[in-house]
Amino acid sequence: MPQNVQHRSAGWTSTQAYVLAVICLFSGVIVGYLLRGSGTARASASSPQVQGQSANPMPGGMGAPVTAEQLKRMADKQAEPILNQLKVRPTDATLLAEAGNIYYDVQQFNEAIDYYNRALQSDPGNTNVRTDMATALWYVGEADRAIAEFDRVLKQDPTKGNALLNRGIVKWQGKMDVKGAIADWEALLKLDPNYPQRPKVEQLIAEAKKHANIKPGEKATKPTS
Repeated sequence: MPQNVQHRSAGWTSTQAYVLAVICLFSGVIVGYLLRGSGTARASASSPQVQGQSANPMPGGMGAPVTAEQLKRMADKQAEPILNQLKVRPTDATLLAEAGNIYYDVQQFNEAIDYYNRALQSDPGNTNVRTDMATALWYVGEADRAIAEFDRVLKQDPTKGNALLNRGIVKWQGKMDVKGAIADWEALLKLDPNYPQRPKVEQLIAEAKKHANIKPGEKATKPTS
């Protein structure tokens, strides 16, 4: 099950943890946020990240910009014990999902997708992992594939709140399907009136309604919060 970034980074060096915190803090224009499958890790619903581009520099002139290659090396180091176990148990769904989580947390989304996909080959019914993979697909610009995976999650579990929230964000930002996005979010609030992120969902609905007359596929300036 996905855990939050702070918990999983406990074994990192202080420098690695600080760099990860900076990346998470300055990860794009936030207009909402996507929730991981378990709902415990937070990521901004910004435009999909471009693999290979430099990350933001640390504030206060504390160092050079952190590159995607450096983040990849950090993730490789953190994942090393799990990857060693996978050499013995290459189809272990739990290990594969945890490897995916590590790469996801440092925005190495293509690697995360690979591990999530392998986990799902062993455990296709895991809606948390499939939600994570769908979210990662969005971040690499694969809106259609992300929606298709969210569809599979919701076909299996129509009450999966995080999948409804995330699918709505991808419909809105990735496809400009405003009506479809609002329908997902309203369905979420109807299914779970006490949803923990209800204020954020209501904010998303209000922002999306400003673009209610835009047809799916049309370009529009995305609102910022």
